[in-house]
Amino acid sequence: MVFGTAVAILISVFPAGERGKALGINAASIYLGLSLGPFVGGFLTQHFGWRSIFLATIPVGLIVITLIFLTLKEEWAEARGERFDLSGSIIYSLTLLAIMYGLSLLPALSSLWLILTGILGIFAFIRWEIKAINPILGINLFRNNRAFSFSNLAAFINYCATFAVVFLLSLYLQYIKGLSPQKTGLILVFQPVVMTIFSPFAGRLSDRIEPRIVASIGMALTALGLFLLTSLNEKTNLEFIIACLILLGFGLAFFASPNTNAVMSSVGKKFYGVASGTLGTMRLTGQMLSMGIAMLLFAIYIGKVQITPEYHQLFMKSVKAAFIIFASLCSGGIFASLARGKVR
Repeated sequence: MVFGTAVAILISVFPAGERGKALGINAASIYLGLSLGPFVGGFLTQHFGWRSIFLATIPVGLIVITLIFLTLKEEWAEARGERFDLSGSIIYSLTLLAIMYGLSLLPALSSLWLILTGILGIFAFIRWEIKAINPILGINLFRNNRAFSFSNLAAFINYCATFAVVFLLSLYLQYIKGLSPQKTGLILVFQPVVMTIFSPFAGRLSDRIEPRIVASIGMALTALGLFLLTSLNEKTNLEFIIACLILLGFGLAFFASPNTNAVMSSVGKKFYGVASGTLGTMRLTGQMLSMGIAMLLFAIYIGKVQITPEYHQLFMKSVKAAFIIFASLCSGGIFASLARGKVR
């Protein structure tokens, strides 16, 4: 509910010339949370127990709710009076559930049936939405809006190519390099810190020049970072890994907020909520597919075993294969990003 509405609210209250800046600050806030989360969570767990993580959310949530009621005075609903597409929502939800749960079960045989069911559900959903009077997701947004379609495709590819990177490097640093979880976390935090610092700048830049240009540069930098990680081996030094994480941080910072700016600027105010929700769906399904690819490669190269020293060589082969796939996906994503055309 938060991710489906936050971007829509930001776009609604900021003028077109300041959207990128607002979205950049929003992205920086998200990445700052991702950076601080492990450290704050570890501190709370060590000193107050793991339940304190959930309890700490309560006062923070109450503060945010209070600020919302004090500062957001207006409320709007551009589609007020339209009938809610309940049938389309159910088909859509079950379809995504089947695909995402299926990806989480890879490489089990049951996962293939769930993914196939989800794919068939997509066709059923599209067919229903074309006929619906007030569709939950207007198919014409994809058919008649090139910028919207390719911006969402670029987001899906980007998340698919990058989400499992931290997971793979975390295992690599602990199993191959023998680092502790704490030291591993300190190394991996370089990426979100860079993203936090440069996201507002990238967002502001997308207000001045076409978002597709900024986002495409970000996608290219990300592809370069992933390509460099394909050379990872047992002797790779930590400085090289940190440099790759910094490069990935730059790439993701220059892609995320400008791409979001392109998505939201390509639709009218009535469709802000739909566009924000669609972008969130691209992000989550891309992340699930990214992990699905990693798990499938582990199953192919290693099998269902614990990663002990005797399996380290096979583990490295699976990691290398993953980075080759991710770098290839991101390289293709550059063309999807450029193909969206102008939004201004």
